[in-house]
Amino acid sequence: MSPVDPHEAFVGVEREIGLLLRRSRAISARLSRELHPDLDGAAYGLLALLQDTGPLRASDLVARLGLDKSTVSRQVSSLVGLGLVVREADPADGRAQVLSTSPEGAARLGRIRDARRARWEADLAGWPAEDVATLGELLARLNRLGEAEAREAEQEEPVRG
Repeated sequence: MSPVDPHEAFVGVEREIGLLLRRSRAISARLSRELHPDLDGAAYGLLALLQDTGPLRASDLVARLGLDKSTVSRQVSSLVGLGLVVREADPADGRAQVLSTSPEGAARLGRIRDARRARWEADLAGWPAEDVATLGELLARLNRLGEAEAREAEQEEPVRG
C-alpha cells in the first residue's frame, strides 16, 4: 500500500463532501415537498431534528442546524401552520416555548424515513455490514465536530443590545 498524501486526502474529502452536500440539498427539497407541497428544503431537516431530539427551543434549532434565526423562524412558522410541528410552554421556563413534531408530522416523517432507509439498504446491499457501520461511525464523528464548531462560534458572537 502506497503512502497517503495528506494534501490529496483533504482534497478528496472536500470534493466528496461537497458533492454529498449538493445532493443532500436536492434530496431535502424533494423530501420537504413529500412532507407537504408548500415546504422548502430546510423544513425536512428541521422536522427530522425535532423528531430525533425531542422538544427544542427555536434558539436550539438555530445552533444545531447552523442556520440563521430568520430562516429557522420562517420554517417553524410554516411547519406549525401546516400542523406538522406544535409549540408548547417550556416545562423548565414557562415564559419560553419549545417545539416538537405533531402526531401528523411524526407520521409523515416516519413514512419518508422508512422509504429512505429502504433505499439506502438497496443502494448499499453489496457493502459488508461492517463497512456500513464504519461509514455511520465516521459520519457521526464528522457531525460531532461540526456541532462543536457551531457551539464555539455561537459563544464567540458578540452580545447585541
